[in-house]
Amino acid sequence: MSTPFSNQTSLPGILDHDLNRHFPELLKFESTPEMEASKLWAEIRGEAERILNAVVVEEFSEQGNRNADDEDRIKALAWNIERGNVFEGIVEALKNHDGLKNKDVLLLTELDYGMARSKNRFVAQEIAKELGLNYAFAPVYVALQKGSGVESEMEGENTKSIHGLAMFSKWPMRNAHAIPLPNGKDKMWGKEKRLGRLRALFADIEHPLGTFRAVTVHLDAHCSRAHRQMQMRLILDHLETLEPLPTLIGGDWNTTTFNSQNSTRAILGYWRRVFMGPKNVAKNHLPFPERFFEKRLFNEIESRGFNYKEFNEIGVGTLHYHVESIEKNTNLRDWVPEWCFPFIFWAANRVGGHVSGRLDWFAGKGIKLAEGAKPKTIGHLKDAEGTPLSDHDAIALDFVL
Repeated sequence: MSTPFSNQTSLPGILDHDLNRHFPELLKFESTPEMEASKLWAEIRGEAERILNAVVVEEFSEQGNRNADDEDRIKALAWNIERGNVFEGIVEALKNHDGLKNKDVLLLTELDYGMARSKNRFVAQEIAKELGLNYAFAPVYVALQKGSGVESEMEGENTKSIHGLAMFSKWPMRNAHAIPLPNGKDKMWGKEKRLGRLRALFADIEHPLGTFRAVTVHLDAHCSRAHRQMQMRLILDHLETLEPLPTLIGGDWNTTTFNSQNSTRAILGYWRRVFMGPKNVAKNHLPFPERFFEKRLFNEIESRGFNYKEFNEIGVGTLHYHVESIEKNTNLRDWVPEWCFPFIFWAANRVGGHVSGRLDWFAGKGIKLAEGAKPKTIGHLKDAEGTPLSDHDAIALDFVL
């Protein structure tokens, strides 16, 4: 049976809502089942599902001004832009950074619409306007709070309170739709309460070299490795129900190597790594999740005829952690007990206080590397004041069909 998906493509007005006035009552619920059994949910369910099942599509590309004769390859970028908080710097980098500019397709994760932490922007729409691109945006959550960690202390209030993922292209995008991915933990339990679930976003890109399918993916961080594999399996199952096309899958797969479904499992995972040896884990596993901890996810991909080894800079981390990072330590405290931190610091200090993991990936089927091209991981991305643009590095790939 194919996975049910949303093809309710519309203009941004479909995301207008009046749910915020119910947030104080929603925050009182301790679980999704409790919320769904309430009279309040019966009242607001239709409005919530309208938002969470929508895909916003707008076209800002002036395709007629583009010289298709210069297109001998398809240039792709995947990047978790951390809500779009450093918006001006992100746009500047996408316009002018040698590794980020002039892409045919952008697969971006973590984009806000109406969140105080990102100045209540519609991040996807504003990026599309600034770069002159077509875009599709799929909401994943209606956020009942400002966010986690330092985000919860931001000034101002949320307006639309929507968080999602997106795809951009200077070429026509057809058949945009999204499928839901089951949550790894109850999003109504814990400190950061949200309605919704992660989704994978699909669209067919009509490039001068031929039409291909692109998929923006954000797998769950707060879940088990088996759950991430299951989420990827749903994406691959859905692709098999569609008309065959060359396909690129990209985004933040959260291949942390950890089972973070709850703090207990995360703690046990840390102790397991103590016995494996912190240096061994930092050197041979965090940058290489496909070797052991997340192997079944990557085996699933290869079993469906997708290639990932040629399309990624294997062994190069895309998320970096340092014990001196106050912001990341504050964010970690939302799901790791305080008593764990001495061990975390000890383990990180065993490898110089800095560890890196590869969380962001491409996989492809019916495509190959463009002549002379190599996959790239693009890090050290900062704005003019030296503020990091995201907690993730970007990844880039030039390919042909």
